[in-house]
Amino acid sequence: MAFDVVMPQMGESIAEATVLKWHKQVGDLIAKDDTLYEISTDKVDAEIPAPAAGTLLEILVDVNITVPVGTVVARIGDASEKPTGAGTPTAASASTPSAPAAAESPAPLADEDDNSLEGRLRTKSSPLVREMAKQHGVDLARVQGTGQAGRVTKEDLEAHLAKAPVAVPAMASIAPALPTVHDPSAPTMGLTPALAVPPTPALPAFAAGERVKVEPMSRMRKIIAEGMVASRRTSAHVYTVFEIDMTHVAQLRNKHKQAFETQFGTKLSFMPFVMMAACKALRAYPVANASVDGDSIVYKQDINLGVAVSLDWGLIVPVVKNADMMNLGGLARSLNDLAERARSKQLKPDEISGGTFTITNPGVYGDTFGLPIINQPQVAIQGVGAIVKRPVVITGPDGTDFIAIRQMMFSSLGFDHRIIDGAIGDLFMAFVKKELESSTFGLE
Repeated sequence: MAFDVVMPQMGESIAEATVLKWHKQVGDLIAKDDTLYEISTDKVDAEIPAPAAGTLLEILVDVNITVPVGTVVARIGDASEKPTGAGTPTAASASTPSAPAAAESPAPLADEDDNSLEGRLRTKSSPLVREMAKQHGVDLARVQGTGQAGRVTKEDLEAHLAKAPVAVPAMASIAPALPTVHDPSAPTMGLTPALAVPPTPALPAFAAGERVKVEPMSRMRKIIAEGMVASRRTSAHVYTVFEIDMTHVAQLRNKHKQAFETQFGTKLSFMPFVMMAACKALRAYPVANASVDGDSIVYKQDINLGVAVSLDWGLIVPVVKNADMMNLGGLARSLNDLAERARSKQLKPDEISGGTFTITNPGVYGDTFGLPIINQPQVAIQGVGAIVKRPVVITGPDGTDFIAIRQMMFSSLGFDHRIIDGAIGDLFMAFVKKELESSTFGLE
């Protein structure tokens, strides 16, 4: 008998996934837990192991096809059974039996508490679609969906918004039609001339006849792009940059790194020091560990540090949960484990969600400092620059100034000015600076 391989549930809020790559071909002999295929969801890319040993008899969902959770994507069976080959099914033909085919009429609108497949797919649209709907005040249940089982896609929502009537200020109802080009003699009823000019259409990416190479964005790249633009629209980004003397940390690290690796079984980099300093600063200034919910400030009681990890195919932010409860060894082990599994596509969805503050380290590439974009719904992000030796003026105990070679680092804090004032941002970074320049971090 053939064993059905189904699209796994990679998280409670994830209703579908896209097949990125098949690691095995029809007819291949497979051992249990061999990597069978790769998938991409709205939250994470992952390698999926084979649930059973046998021969890969069929591949039912081809690369770049998106299907609901629970869809049969392949079959594994006895080696004596004849492989039936791989197809290139459409999204509809790859659906589970309970999902209607694309040729049929769209699925009926589902109630919010509908637990059917159609209901789950509609009400649990991607985070991007739900955020867009929230920003525009759109009830997704009223949007006609063309995705799997009538699920509302980003394109469906954009089409719905394009058809919706444009809200006009009340004063415009009694004003004459505004000219498309500003006329100083025309009445504006208090409106600024800028409002009378239509927005400039986006310029084409390339001209006719221009030599170009065009390739579609990967799913991860599209998610990153959409998230960055949404964050810029949401938060009032402000930055402050501090210069920090890392000589003290470098000396601690050099003195203890061998014993540290023996005790904790992992290497000691500079990042755990920065993480520990940030945790203490977040306790001192809890507004940096918060989120905005309408007119309310939500103060997070747990400190979950996201640390950006660069991948060959994009960027991901694993989260160290309850980071303030860990010592330097715990932070180093958690960070190195998450980074390693991120690069091997072994992260679980809950390991990249729930972050309350993010640290990113462009300094590993030699950047003086970076000005990163806030990771929503957080309100602050710390950028760590390169640590380099520079001549610095030092004042001795007797007040005498002299020049010394020190290991210096610039570190930035990007914060949401809606709830974090400039003074708080500076005090936060001053706290981090003091910790890094003087704390023993439990090493001595």
